[in-house]
Order: sequence, then structure tokens, then C-alpha cells
Amino acid sequence: MAYGARLLMHPRNRYQGHYDLTALFRLEPSLKTWSTLTPTGKESLNFGEPEAVKLLNKALLKHWYQVEWMLPDDHLCPPIPGRADYIHHLADCLADDLPTPYGPEISVLDIGCGANCIYPLIGNAEYGWRFTGSDCQPESIRAAQQLLAMNTGLTRAIRLRRQKDSRKIFDGIIQPYEFYHATLCNPPFHTSAQAAAQGTARKNNHLGLATEQLNFAGRYHELWCPGGEIGFVSQMIDESVVYKNQVLWFTTLVAKQRSLGTLRKILRQKSVPVVKEIEMGQGNKKSRLLVWSFHTKRERKALMKPA
Repeated sequence: MAYGARLLMHPRNRYQGHYDLTALFRLEPSLKTWSTLTPTGKESLNFGEPEAVKLLNKALLKHWYQVEWMLPDDHLCPPIPGRADYIHHLADCLADDLPTPYGPEISVLDIGCGANCIYPLIGNAEYGWRFTGSDCQPESIRAAQQLLAMNTGLTRAIRLRRQKDSRKIFDGIIQPYEFYHATLCNPPFHTSAQAAAQGTARKNNHLGLATEQLNFAGRYHELWCPGGEIGFVSQMIDESVVYKNQVLWFTTLVAKQRSLGTLRKILRQKSVPVVKEIEMGQGNKKSRLLVWSFHTKRERKALMKPA
């Protein structure tokens, strides 16, 4: 499977249509095992194989960000360029109120950081932000903590908290004394484990893979929740009202275009004064960022202070 950027990435994204495979093979020699040729004779990777994607991520994080990385089997293994795009668009959002949104004064909350801890790793490496990562699965927190311990300084820049109530998002995570410049989230997509399994089968069929294989493999709890994407983000909007004075910008990925209408309606019902939609393109797919704030531009500028 050839991998190209048909849709434009963010201009600051380190991936702009091709990988330096020679450099990546040098950093992670086992990645060479998954080398293949495109129909035009160019060297590429077999992106349909989960192990190839995992090794690519490991090499990219080392190559671009000097981060050592590992991931237990059966955990979500996301593509690095797409996750980096979210971080860069979030920086643009913060730049509306702070010309240079860099450094540890910026504090960001990642909802559902997972065992991969990708968003905090990229956000800290690119912009120096401090992160709090939350997850409801103890094994994900343990794996992410081990990952941070592999890298000097990251345990001070990124802290992890377990969400003990899987029905909650911000409740139990945001403490009364805390202020976050932004929250981010890649919410579960499917409405049930069965739907997640069917989605896996469809993806495998499209890629021509065996039934048990899954590119960007993940445990089903990372892929579904009751109500799916709309249910999860609706809960997030409800809780954001409670924490509106402790967060400058609430943000989340929205996979389905048709979900946006429902979510915009909920935001209007909550009288949220500032709502943005940001379209992103990664490879040959589109995704969207839904962004909202309870503060006017003047209020946001006043709040852009050290956390």
C-alpha cells in the first residue's frame, strides 16, 4: 500500500507527503523488514501490517522528536502525522490570543491519552507544553508511565491521572486549583463492541488483510463507548459548562461530518459563545476539530497567563 498525502497537512507538520525511509531504517533497522515497492517502483512500507505501523511510529518519534517509544500489543497505534496535525492546529488556536504559544506556561489536558501517550509527547516536543493525560484503563496508565520514564525530563513535563469513573470525562480529573489553556481528545468512534469489530472487519477487507489483523490496532474500549462519538462529545460539552472557568479552549476530534450538526445544536443549547470547526487533511482522509470556549476574545487574552 503506497502512502501519499493527497490532502494537505498543516504547514508546520514534519510530514509533507513522504518519509525519509533511509534515515528511519538506520534508526530502526527492523522496520526494513516491512519495506515494499509501489507500482511505480518507489520504496514504501506495508502499512496494512500493525507491526510495521508500530515500528514506523517508533522510528518517527526518535527521528523527529528524539523520543524513545514503545507500545504493548493490542493498544491503539495511531499514525503520527495525523496526531501532529491536531497539535499544530491547537497551537494556531492558542496563537489567536497569545502570539507565541510556546513553553511550559501552556498547560494542556489530554482526555484518553492511552498507552501510546502520543499527543503529550508531540505537544511537549514541538511546543514545550506541559500535559496532564487521563485514561480510565489502569494498564494504559502503567504503560504510558513506563514510556515517560524512558525519556529524561518527560515525567516532569507530563503527568498521568486515572479516570476512575468511565462515565465521566473532566469530573475527577480537573482539580479545583487547576487551569488549562486547552483540552484535546480523540473520542471513541463506535457505539458498541460489535460495531467496533464490524468496523475492523470492513477495514481489513478494504486492505485485503486477514480477519485478525487491524492496522492502527486498538483494544475495543479505545474504539467504542455507549452513544459512540456523539454520546461521548455530548457528555464532554455538558461537563465543559461546569469547568468553563478553568479551561480556555475545549477541543475534540470529530470523525463523522454528520455528527457536527448534532453537536453544534447542543453547543447552542448551552449558550456557548465561541464555536469553531477546523478541517484537517491527513493522507487521503478528512477529519475535523470541534473547538469551543465560554470566553470572549478579550477574556481569553486576559486568561493567557502562566498556569
